Amino acid sequence: MSSPSPDAPLLVVVDGPSLLHRNHHARRDTGLRDRGGRPAWALHGMLRQILETIDRFAPDLVVFGFDDRTTSTRADGYPDYKAGRAEKHPLLVEQLDRAASMLDALGLRTVTPPGLEADDVSASAAAWTQRAGWQCLIVTSDRDSFAHIGPGTWVLRLIDGGIHGSPLLDPVRLRTMYGVAAEHYLEYAAVRGDASDNLPGIPGIGPKTAALLLTGMGSMRAVWADIDHCAGANLVAAVDSLAEEAGAARVGARVLARLTAPGARERFDFNIDLMTGRDDVDLGLTPDLPGTPGLLPLDPDVVTRVVGHLGVPATTDLALRVLTEPPASRS
Repeated sequence: MSSPSPDAPLLVVVDGPSLLHRNHHARRDTGLRDRGGRPAWALHGMLRQILETIDRFAPDLVVFGFDDRTTSTRADGYPDYKAGRAEKHPLLVEQLDRAASMLDALGLRTVTPPGLEADDVSASAAAWTQRAGWQCLIVTSDRDSFAHIGPGTWVLRLIDGGIHGSPLLDPVRLRTMYGVAAEHYLEYAAVRGDASDNLPGIPGIGPKTAALLLTGMGSMRAVWADIDHCAGANLVAAVDSLAEEAGAARVGARVLARLTAPGARERFDFNIDLMTGRDDVDLGLTPDLPGTPGLLPLDPDVVTRVVGHLGVPATTDLALRVLTEPPASRS
């Protein structure tokens, strides 16, 4: 498995809402409040995880992506987008509202693209680093960013166990875990669907069958072309061959029937459209200018004041060590 190299600069892009949600539920029982008496457990948990990430990977630049919670271009086109999610707890909402201002005050870079989401910031960061000759590490607890994994781009997916217990995903590890190539993960997700976003997949095709289909055919473009030109004959043969190798029942004909059912291709195309991360968000990155937001190291006095306001001395000490000393910027 590969990991970021010290031979090229590294951008860490953080899915802010994902980490705040996770830390709200994991740390709410602590009841942590900042020196002003406001709830701070989600903010502190998110910041602590990013400090540990910086300590581990020593990035040059850190960007946080946030959702526009006032409007959504995806919901405008699909009113049922993310319908059914539980209403956010008011104390989580309060911390979501304060997160960007805290990070901006600290000297890190935050981006809230109008009408878009944190994943669009991650997609744009991955695209920016490719153009700039940098490396990119996406930090999230969601699967959406798996579609951005590729040469020079990793995803650190935060799960139980913290930073050091979470998987660092590159194309090889992603394929090992999900059975699908990184460049086809978006297609895999579109076939499978995403219940958390209220996006049904193609009926009757779950994750295992979707991975089998893409392994056998390489891409959904090849799948649709085979259906159009060969009535799916190669598709059936490829899926059945893989099933036999795995000692499973032949399912090619059944998969073909589900792919050619009314509305199946339209469902796939619809999901692709909504799931595709926008990679053209202006991140406002100027790493050649000293003092530009997000560029490490940061000002020690600012770090002491902002992180210290959370009221956790051990976190302030960690922040001073990893955000203000030269090794933090890979010098």
